Amino acid sequence: MRMVRPSTGDVVAGVSVAMVAIPQSLAYAELAGLPSVYGLYALALPALAAAAFASSPYLQTGPVALTSLLTFGALSTLAEPGEPDYIARAALLALLVGAFRVVLGLVRLGRAAYLLSEPVLTGFTAGAAVLIVASQLPKVFDAAVGDRGVVAGAAAALSHPSEWSWSAVGFAAGAAAVILAAPRLHRLFPGVLAAVVAGVAVSAAAGYSGSTVGRLEGGFIPLGIAFEWSSAADLLVPAAVIALVGFAEPASIARTLARTDRLAWNADREMIGQGVANLAAGVSGAFPVGGSFSRSSLNRLAGAASAWSGAVTGASVLVALPLLPLIADLPRAILGAIVISAVVRLVDIRRLWKIAVQSPAQALVGAGTLAATLALAPRVERGVMVGIGLAVAVHLYRELNVTVDGERAGDTLTVSPRGVLWFATVPQIDRLIRTELAGHPDLAAVTVHLGGVGRLDYSGALALSRILAELAAAGVAVAVTGVPPGAARAVRAHLSAYEGPDPGAVSPSTGPR
Repeated sequence: MRMVRPSTGDVVAGVSVAMVAIPQSLAYAELAGLPSVYGLYALALPALAAAAFASSPYLQTGPVALTSLLTFGALSTLAEPGEPDYIARAALLALLVGAFRVVLGLVRLGRAAYLLSEPVLTGFTAGAAVLIVASQLPKVFDAAVGDRGVVAGAAAALSHPSEWSWSAVGFAAGAAAVILAAPRLHRLFPGVLAAVVAGVAVSAAAGYSGSTVGRLEGGFIPLGIAFEWSSAADLLVPAAVIALVGFAEPASIARTLARTDRLAWNADREMIGQGVANLAAGVSGAFPVGGSFSRSSLNRLAGAASAWSGAVTGASVLVALPLLPLIADLPRAILGAIVISAVVRLVDIRRLWKIAVQSPAQALVGAGTLAATLALAPRVERGVMVGIGLAVAVHLYRELNVTVDGERAGDTLTVSPRGVLWFATVPQIDRLIRTELAGHPDLAAVTVHLGGVGRLDYSGALALSRILAELAAAGVAVAVTGVPPGAARAVRAHLSAYEGPDPGAVSPSTGPR
């Protein structure tokens, strides 16, 4: 979209989003396995860069929970979280994600985000949300669980209440209450910021001795990071997964908001914008970023009129960077509460149930993706790969299975296939016809009624024509009727000699014409 002059609404919206995004970004950085300050590095320049290319006037770019978890999964087996080599790999991962998205956008493949089926995305996001919540439980309880992994660490924290810090639990519960109650006070009330400010004040006044954020270095973003290019090969697959999965959420957000306000939206341009944002995150030494549903919705509600609001958010973060030392006393339990409050909505039980009711096969894909995501943690991107494999397997199963009904009327057999006809499924028609002819020698005519066929491709029509030609040569009258529009071209190419005089009829002709 063409950038216009920022309106008052853009400024108000951008600052409002920044007040929510700053504490969220600190929390998401820790979720990604980096020091919390890197969350602001992943917010400032990426938000500015995305604004210059964005197609949506509302989409707010920066750290998000799902992409942060994918980042942790991709890097945690390669380096120790929080260490310099881990941070360098995170920046390289952001760079690769950005490159993938820019290329996809330039070659007009922004629609590639739609290649992930709804059951795969639903199952993965639900599994990812469970893992994200689990990863934050030790932080909420301020419990030392060691290096046990996400699920094992959460289980250890839950099973040893004697080791909980009830002060930390109190901070987390209070923060969650403020965040959840904020929309009821006013739709623009910055509940996350209020929870952070209150948490810092109470922590400092009470001399809280639990885990805190600690002193953060203020100042500008340290540019000029040395990328771990030797790790590029290990990060290509995770980067490709993040580029696609991570774009699905901002694409859905922007598409939904554009439809609501009747605005134009371009997936390819948005893909480029999100790619440039990740390139900026890489240059900033941060980690992969995406579009935030909650912050984009807030941006719209606060009066944003153009993509300038995202630029204002980025600029506000740059202004806030020198003030980071002021939050040294922030309890880490509050960061855990911020993350949990943001991701619980990702476990969409209603959507999972709807898929199960409408399609058991697709429910299997969703449930399998969810289970694989949990089982393969922290390599959660492999859960996506499993889900894609299950979706392809279900598709192939359906493609390889066509329902073929046979009905005899006098000396005529009417065969009615339902499904997709191609060279691998046409033999099922042949088997039914030969079985019926063998069992009923009085049959003299065969009609193939294609009214229930969703698709008939070139190879399927060719295979079917050979079967009909063999029957005609054996003295059996054959006909093809009920040709659907989608199969008309293939029928004209290979089956026109057998097409009945009335395409919608089910009675046979007298043989090949």
